[in-house]
Amino acid sequence: MDAERRTDEEQAARWNGRAGHAWVDLQAVLDEMFRPFEDLLVEAMAAERAGRVLDVGCGTGGITRAVARRVGPSVGVDISGPMIEAARAWAEREGVPASFVRADAQEYAFEPGTFDAVISRFGVMFFDDPVRAFANLRSAVRDDGVLRFVVWRDPGENPFMTTAERAAAPFLPDLPARRPDQPGQFAFADPERVRRVLAESGWAGIDIRPVDVVCTLPERDLVRYFTRLGPLGMFLPEVDEQTRARVVETVRPAFDPFVHGSEVRFTAACWAVGARAS
Repeated sequence: MDAERRTDEEQAARWNGRAGHAWVDLQAVLDEMFRPFEDLLVEAMAAERAGRVLDVGCGTGGITRAVARRVGPSVGVDISGPMIEAARAWAEREGVPASFVRADAQEYAFEPGTFDAVISRFGVMFFDDPVRAFANLRSAVRDDGVLRFVVWRDPGENPFMTTAERAAAPFLPDLPARRPDQPGQFAFADPERVRRVLAESGWAGIDIRPVDVVCTLPERDLVRYFTRLGPLGMFLPEVDEQTRARVVETVRPAFDPFVHGSEVRFTAACWAVGARAS
């Protein structure tokens, strides 16, 4: 239990600190980069004719607002204060029926049976107790309610996502290694683990399919992207300026295989997961 609490506290500190502010600063870049997944989830909700939708790990709320525009009232939940503040500001400016809750979706006391569907784009891999988290989300939806989310497949299938840390490793021997058994980007890379977690938490009709989506971002934003996000982005502010300069000079060319003129292009290898509340 102490380990779980420590992990949860680490996630809260990360997403309310450096990582959360980085996502807010790069909101426009990230929303465009991951637009194909927004379209995938919004279309799924439209096909289901979902009424009230819960977006888990909603970040700055792009998908929450898109669902609100297309389907109906939506609620976004995220542990990050900076991102929730940004999400609320955008929703108010756009005048969409989207609201936001700053909370840990694993623990938050949702009103039972409130939602018709739960969705997430890369927001469910950070729970320290996934079974408890998905059981909590199960209680938030009506019987036969829908679950749809997207998570990353194996890091070996997503070289773009690990390019920065691999290139920087010779200069940063203390850069934390990713662990697939810990909360993080690739925590749900194993589809059998996903299936087991969902079955144990009260979901049925589990469907897990590979999706390969081409994502893009402007080349002019690439350095800002890899120096602010991911393991490197979290670690780089701790090093001296000389080391930082050497890292940036080394890492930027490592992305050349993905650069096509003024555009950076890569394939995101993910799982599209679906289930229903049993």
